[in-house]
Amino acid sequence: MQTSPDRHAYPAHWEADVVLRDGGTARIRPITVDDADRLVSFYEQVSDESKYYRFFAPYPRLSAKDVHRFTHHDFVDRVGLAATVGGEFIATVRYDRIGADGTPASAPADEAEVAFLVQDAHQGRGVASALLEHIGAVARERGIRRFAAEVLPANTKMIKVFTDAGYTQKRSFEDGVVRLEFDLEPTDRSLAVQYAREHRAEARSVQRLLAPGSVAVIGAGRTPGGVGRSVLGNIRDAGYTGRLYAVNKALPDGHKELDGVPAHRSVRDIDGPVDLAVVAVPAEHVPEVVTECGEHGVQGLVVVSAGYAESGPEGRERQRALVRHARTYGMRIIGPNAFGIINTSPQVRLNASLAPEVPRPGRIGLFAQSGAIGIALLSRLHRRGGGVTGVTGVSTFVSSGNRADVSGNDVLQYWYEDPDTDVVLMYLESIGNPRKFARLARRTAAAKPLVVVQGARHGAAPQGHAVRATRLPHATVSALLRQAGVIRVDTITELVDAGLLLARQPLPAGPRVAILGNSESLGLLTYDACLAEGLRPHPPQDLTTAASAADFHAALSHALADDRCDAVVVTAIPAVGEGSVGDAALAQALRSASAAAPAKPVLVVHVELGGLAEALSAAASTAPQAAAEADDVPRPAHTGRRIPAPDAPVDAEAAEDTHLIPAYPAAERAVRALGQAVAYAQWRRDSAEPGKVPEYDDIDEKGAAALIEGLLARGQGLTLGTDETCDLLGHYGVQVHRALPAPTPDAASEAARSLGYPVALKATAPHLRHRADLGGVRLDLADEDQLRRSYAELTELFGAPEELRPVVQRMAPRGVDVVVRAVIDPAAGAVLSFGLAGAASQLLGDTAHRLIPVTDREATSLVRSIRTAPLLFGWRGSAPADTRALEELLLRVSRLVDDHPEVVAVTLEPVVVASHGLSVLGASVRLAPPPARDDLGPRTLPAY
Repeated sequence: MQTSPDRHAYPAHWEADVVLRDGGTARIRPITVDDADRLVSFYEQVSDESKYYRFFAPYPRLSAKDVHRFTHHDFVDRVGLAATVGGEFIATVRYDRIGADGTPASAPADEAEVAFLVQDAHQGRGVASALLEHIGAVARERGIRRFAAEVLPANTKMIKVFTDAGYTQKRSFEDGVVRLEFDLEPTDRSLAVQYAREHRAEARSVQRLLAPGSVAVIGAGRTPGGVGRSVLGNIRDAGYTGRLYAVNKALPDGHKELDGVPAHRSVRDIDGPVDLAVVAVPAEHVPEVVTECGEHGVQGLVVVSAGYAESGPEGRERQRALVRHARTYGMRIIGPNAFGIINTSPQVRLNASLAPEVPRPGRIGLFAQSGAIGIALLSRLHRRGGGVTGVTGVSTFVSSGNRADVSGNDVLQYWYEDPDTDVVLMYLESIGNPRKFARLARRTAAAKPLVVVQGARHGAAPQGHAVRATRLPHATVSALLRQAGVIRVDTITELVDAGLLLARQPLPAGPRVAILGNSESLGLLTYDACLAEGLRPHPPQDLTTAASAADFHAALSHALADDRCDAVVVTAIPAVGEGSVGDAALAQALRSASAAAPAKPVLVVHVELGGLAEALSAAASTAPQAAAEADDVPRPAHTGRRIPAPDAPVDAEAAEDTHLIPAYPAAERAVRALGQAVAYAQWRRDSAEPGKVPEYDDIDEKGAAALIEGLLARGQGLTLGTDETCDLLGHYGVQVHRALPAPTPDAASEAARSLGYPVALKATAPHLRHRADLGGVRLDLADEDQLRRSYAELTELFGAPEELRPVVQRMAPRGVDVVVRAVIDPAAGAVLSFGLAGAASQLLGDTAHRLIPVTDREATSLVRSIRTAPLLFGWRGSAPADTRALEELLLRVSRLVDDHPEVVAVTLEPVVVASHGLSVLGASVRLAPPPARDDLGPRTLPAY
């Protein structure tokens, strides 16, 4: 690396791994003086045409002067980046800072010329687009605001790279050359382009893992048993449609097969490409295997081997080395310590996992970080008896183990557009990048339900998981996920309950629930459960134990036809006696009535009716013999679909194939799943009109930026004083009631005269601050006598003024005291929080949260989402508070933090919301330098 004293230190934070358009990976890093040989070798492999496009003339080889120029950079005015695979260059980009006359310059010049060169074999993989994102971020960091590029008109690929990037640009043509100039400030369009490219690349990388054309199992033992041999047998027995190979370096000479599968001693010996390698060798032998796979062109690895980060510090370093090693060759990894992957598609039929049976094909995508939980989920979805039953199956399954590389975010990218997946179920023990997960979850949930249960909620993440530190409690993270449309559940039982309802039934249009059945007691239990879940149940309709299948059919048909009903829960208990309804007959009656009204969900609560559960889920005939044979049926006929919006029209004929009725053994489980579906449907309706971030004419963004820059010049981070806080908030239209210090009774009297009576006298010592219940506050002091008397009382009760730190503040109109906070969390990003002041938020945790920037609709919902919100709306005859003013305050604070990432914490406490207007009585602000890379930065994989 460069160490010359006239050069800046090597910027290691510019190094990054990226996923390319075809799903492979590349490493981007600065070019240094040590890269001379690599640069020459790279240039020799570039075609004459590409060289001509780069230099506008025949340029067969680089001179020594060229090599020196292209490898010696100061990392400020001259920067070069390279994309590498296998340690060798596949593309380069550089910028040179220029002045207004186009000649080399230094800061404060803010324009640079940029130029690319991509090896022909790697063109079309999105390498140049990724390099443009990264060189743009580097340039912004170094104070460059604009790029200029000169391109030959025939070089349409490079012109497209620039024009498709989404930046604001100018284009001109002179002397046979196209000149492009574009600002580097991210725009809504450039971010949209970046996210779209990220989605395509990461989805493709997962697709290559889940639908490989060929698989090699490395570490398949010569004798039955063992992890590798088990995975090999599972792939073979599932009927995998691609080419399968066994690899074991200990195979004797002449041994060509294992269990009928072609066998080799090394991946190198396989004649033909290998798309996926399942690695099941001891951890100490994995590096050798990775090298062989990389040199053979393997696209991805599933590492089931253990002995990595889950085993301690030594294993954690071994895991880091594994990821770095695999990425060197452009490979992605599931694992290590993974349970495996499954794809039930008839075109693939891949069971590269330790699961001995392939789950039934279906419409559910399943992700589990834990192998044990993955087994439990697959088992619950597979079996027909006990709990929630039915033939709804799995489209794809991924168990990521330590998720060192491929994570839930990557799989969400794939499932978002996967036509074979309608519902996504995820068991997560940690969320490595909550900010990105929330963004992807919001997009996914707008198209198909996403149900998540999170383990390790009350402790540290599992040892094998690398996660960003977060200061937010689990409840806050959960609230932010719900805001993104995630259906959060607490157990894997609830995960399956909700998943099967969403996979089988339409979304409810509202919370109104009809209840009918042959048990009055079970109906009342269901009614109570509905109330507990916030639903609006109709009084239960008791059909009596003598009800026939025809009675159930008529009652269900009538309920579904009622415009006042959004969903129906049917309760059923076994009937004893001659002529009692049978399971198959009852199932047929319910399915027939439900199919006639496919726009409303139907659930069944059954007690000891195993046959009914199977019959309700039968895909075709419901006769007893068909129910008995249902296990031999792969799955009900389905067509690729997305869950329609709750108010979207439903085609009854199309719904015939997908309208299976989920059955639950307890009313609470059924109603909880229904309540989650109702809440999700409401989120879908609300997210269709998310609102907007309002503009305020009195916001002085430039003035605030100048103030922040001046304040940060004092040091790396600081909590602002009272005057500075008031000034900064004032630039965003937030006026704080000033509190004047009162170290003596005379000072208190002078402060009161300057502010005007009536006033408040407050102790601001840390143990008394915001604790009016302890008696450290005196309100409505109308004159100097009352003020001096109160001052004496406080000092007598709590100690000397030096300990109390008393202040005098002008009285604000009476109202409801609330707290507004904003914080930049290193994992979740910028979060706005709101709650009532005092015990409500501190003791009961009654605080609501939204991700910044907050829209007007989100501010409205934030105010109304706390349990104590009725106190703001005239509870028990009190005067309603001015919630419009409160919502505006929330929006202004959101704008401040969103506009200025240097503002890392804001607290407004208390804020008194009166009948007309509000008063901010206390405020604090903390500043810190912004990170070098933020959410607007380029695409990168997690660093290792």
